[in-house]
Amino acid sequence: MGIKGLTKLLADNAPKSMKENKFESYFGRKIAIDASMSIYQFLIVVGRSGTEMLTNEAGEVTSHLQGMFSRTIRLLEAGIKPVYVFDGKPPDLKKQELAKRYSKRAEATEDLSEALETANKEDIEKFSKRTVKVTKQHNDDCKRLLRLMGVPVVEAPSEAEAQCAALCKAGKVYAVASEDMDSLTFGSPKFLRHLMDPSSKKIPVMEFEVAKILEELNMTMDQFIDLCILSGCDYCDSIRGIGGLTALKLIRQHGSIENILENLNKERYQIPDNWPYQEARRLFKEPMVITDEKELDIKWSSPDEEGLITFLVNENGFNSDRVTKAIEKIKVAKNKSSQGRLESFFKPTVNPSVPIKRKETPVNNAKETNKKTKAGGGKKKK
Repeated sequence: MGIKGLTKLLADNAPKSMKENKFESYFGRKIAIDASMSIYQFLIVVGRSGTEMLTNEAGEVTSHLQGMFSRTIRLLEAGIKPVYVFDGKPPDLKKQELAKRYSKRAEATEDLSEALETANKEDIEKFSKRTVKVTKQHNDDCKRLLRLMGVPVVEAPSEAEAQCAALCKAGKVYAVASEDMDSLTFGSPKFLRHLMDPSSKKIPVMEFEVAKILEELNMTMDQFIDLCILSGCDYCDSIRGIGGLTALKLIRQHGSIENILENLNKERYQIPDNWPYQEARRLFKEPMVITDEKELDIKWSSPDEEGLITFLVNENGFNSDRVTKAIEKIKVAKNKSSQGRLESFFKPTVNPSVPIKRKETPVNNAKETNKKTKAGGGKKKK
């Protein structure tokens, strides 16, 4: 879920903290990506039609592999250096949120059964997407694929968004890319939405800067975290009747959740029993993340051509010619990115007070398609 309503709240109250950029403008940038969010999107969109999904000869779903392969190549061709971060063990406070999601999937499964009985195509499409869950196998498949592509993988000890933010705060990457806004609550200096959207959507990348958010909202990072908890996060229930705008007014008036609770009209607003807002705050401020350099193996390398062909073609039924051509694209993209960085060393010194316009490179505008001819095996799973 992330932080409920935060995008609109910032658009209305801190517009200077947001800016639209072209996808191509991130040439040469290292970007930490929340892998699970991307995989979830692929499972919903790529090659899906109702309850049918792309599979290999063994009947195993390959939508996530097709999506990850195509999208990562698009990033590399744009000169972007992705680092994919995978979730570890969820914190105990998130168990309630995960239980809600499980319940919703169970309800969707029942609704899907009814839709199938009545052959209601619209409902079949809607409810089948709500039953999607990213599994350990999906994650393991994508980790293997990315490593074969020469793209670094980070396995977070807990929340991927927290690890992404830690990488950005440590200067390991330029920004974090996700659709969940809680990357900002974890303190990521720069945050990108829509970077992973298909090129066919033609949606600009939205970049948020946490320092400007705090400046425009005129609050500290601690107050911003409290604002996010009050607005609604994954770690605890919110106070019924308090949304983002009311939360903003209360934080500005009282400064912290503790002071708000002391002055809140208890008859109008019902505070949840044993409300663990302090634990939620601690999770945002002191998340479990990897900081040891030796554990963070963030290196981009040449693709393992033989390994990719074995995995994608032999094991998952991808088209051999397409995979071979894709490997060439990866190699060309990585060479281009390296040359671009080396050339910058020989440019004249620029006054640091003047904004430097980065070199832009054209992106392959070929649409990421979900046609079965491009997918692993091309078969559908019902």
